[in-house]
Amino acid sequence: YQYPLMFGLILAFCWCSLVCCSRIYMGMHSILDVIAGFLYAILILVVFHPVVDLIDNFNLTYKYAPLIIISLHLALGIFSFTLDTWSTSRGDTAQILGCGAGVACGSHVNYIMGLKLDPSPDTLPLSLSSVTVTVFGKAILRLLIGVIVLLLTKVAMKKATIPLACKIFRIPHEDVRKARQRMEVELPYRYITYGMVGFSLMFIVPCLFHFIGLS
Repeated sequence: YQYPLMFGLILAFCWCSLVCCSRIYMGMHSILDVIAGFLYAILILVVFHPVVDLIDNFNLTYKYAPLIIISLHLALGIFSFTLDTWSTSRGDTAQILGCGAGVACGSHVNYIMGLKLDPSPDTLPLSLSSVTVTVFGKAILRLLIGVIVLLLTKVAMKKATIPLACKIFRIPHEDVRKARQRMEVELPYRYITYGMVGFSLMFIVPCLFHFIGLS
């Protein structure tokens, strides 16, 4: 969408501030952690921004891209679990990696199946349209349906992955909280569950919207 530069800067600043402050408020990170993370994010942006289109094209068009994406993200998830002590941050890392893999695979499937869910490049940038009752109602309906589908996906995958991982690795599952502190349980649960959430977000939910006329 075409929008004023100042609006974009203000939105980005507010979003970044909310994320950084929430980490401090929740006691998950110190001020120094947040500053280091912010600077690290800038470094990542500088390095990867020039090759974003190249990476995106690889994810969409390369035949074995899903296999490479899943393997790479899973390897990074295993690496994050090499800490000596249990920490919620490693589970969050596996969750982010799983979601990222699911989103990339969903995009790949959309491309392979020829589903044009995005506007064509020649129509960009889009102009912001006026908000009407119909547009607002449609947006709320899409939000509600999308959230419900993603929540159902998360619940279903959680119900399936935790007992399955416990059974495969012979870990007692009576105390789920304790069982999830084991890498053999937490990593498959986070990775598979949020991988399916990401896949649903990019493929299943948009297809559902197209089927019921909410695209």
